[in-house]
Amino acid sequence: MSLDTLLAEPITDPLPLYRYRDGIAAVDLLGAAIGHLDFFTWLGGHASTLGAICAHFEIHPRPADVMMTLFTAMGLVTQAGGCFHLTARAREHLSADSPWNLAPYYASMKDRAPTVDMLKVLRTGKPANWGSYDAQAWAQAMEREDFAAHFTAAMDCRGVLLGPAMARKLDLTGREALLDIAGGSGIYACAVVARHPHLRATVLERPPVDGIAREAIAKQGCSEKVAVLAGDMFQAEWPRDFDVHLLSNVLHDWDEKVVRDLLARSSAALPADGLLIVHDAFINAEKTGPLHVAEYSALLMQITEGKCYSLAEMRGFLADAGFDSLEHQPTAVGRSYLLARKS
Repeated sequence: MSLDTLLAEPITDPLPLYRYRDGIAAVDLLGAAIGHLDFFTWLGGHASTLGAICAHFEIHPRPADVMMTLFTAMGLVTQAGGCFHLTARAREHLSADSPWNLAPYYASMKDRAPTVDMLKVLRTGKPANWGSYDAQAWAQAMEREDFAAHFTAAMDCRGVLLGPAMARKLDLTGREALLDIAGGSGIYACAVVARHPHLRATVLERPPVDGIAREAIAKQGCSEKVAVLAGDMFQAEWPRDFDVHLLSNVLHDWDEKVVRDLLARSSAALPADGLLIVHDAFINAEKTGPLHVAEYSALLMQITEGKCYSLAEMRGFLADAGFDSLEHQPTAVGRSYLLARKS
């Protein structure tokens, strides 16, 4: 890979290929709701708030929110008066009261391991297994060098498309230094400096990922412009000699409390008028879609402590941390960024 690659873009759209992978957990979430909870039959007779749904089924608010957003995007439920209601499609084809009920067709999924895992996530709010690795938070898993190298490589191949797409949209005129928090291989920092050569950038990563980042940045020919700082984004104050922060595909791994903490750390470290770029996959403000992001959120809910946050949620978090939201721009394959300025 070279700087030329980071300035190029493919001629075809890989979104369908992303959706096959990113949407893999959505069917299991639907299967758990049908096979284990008989969710749609109950909701058909009990239009309910999210809180009432959590109370009745004894499920955790985070995965419940992801579930209801997915079902809304699928056209199975809708909201009115603060309550969720079945749509005609769900009432006809997913309720035991209907002669066209498809629940028996989904019954074979009930004992499928990923479907059972999804039920556990709904009940506990904790992430389940991912691949062949033991269930644990990403922060703990990334302490293992084999997992860190594998995971970083996966994110790197995604970043070679997403990083340049983001960098093309950003106007960083007059800015001097960017801190890429939990920046993985450094692919996003490299993409930004390739497009904005007046900038210097630093990737903040904890061991062993910091070493992986240094090697990857060198291979991309960006070592002179992109440095690596070993550190834990949770444990220390962030360095203060940067006027731009980047959180790319970071916040979706964490629950609201952690997200708020990270945004507060950014606000504390940035100078007045400093910029924060939050690059991620966002649910729309109304939490009705897009479907592919709602599907991806089901995967994140299953394997991390987070989800895809809505634009309204993220703007609220930013405001509470002392930021003014400036713009929202789509980048590629359903991702986008929110640009905010420290008040």
